[in-house]
Amino acid sequence: MAHLERIGTIEQEKISLFQGFSKEVKYMTKDGIVEAVQKMLGGSRAEAGRVVDGVFDTITKSLSSGEDVAVSGFGKFKVAHRKARTGRNPKTGAAVQIPATKVPRFSAGKALKDAVK
Repeated sequence: MAHLERIGTIEQEKISLFQGFSKEVKYMTKDGIVEAVQKMLGGSRAEAGRVVDGVFDTITKSLSSGEDVAVSGFGKFKVAHRKARTGRNPKTGAAVQIPATKVPRFSAGKALKDAVK
C-alpha cells in the first residue's frame, strides 16, 4: 500500500489559517487514486475509474442501508447516530434546535495506523 502515495498525483494547496500565517497541505484526489490504480492494474484510465467508482459506490450503498464496511488491515466504515441538541446561531445568539442525524465514521485498522507512523 505504501507505493500508492508515490504513484498517484498529490495535490498541494495553501490554506490561510489566520492573517499572516498559512500552511501548505498535500492530499491525494480521486483522480490521483484512479491514476494509481491504472498504473497498478494496467489497462485504461476509464477502467480504473470504474473500479474506483465501484468501490466508493459499494461503500456508500452499504452505509446507506445501515451496514458497516470492514476492510481487513485498512479500517472500518460505520454509521454513527448524533442525538438532537440545542445549538446557537452565531450571528444572533438565538437558540436553535439541531435535529438528530446519521453521519459516516471511519476508524483506521492496525496496518494503516502502523503504515502512517
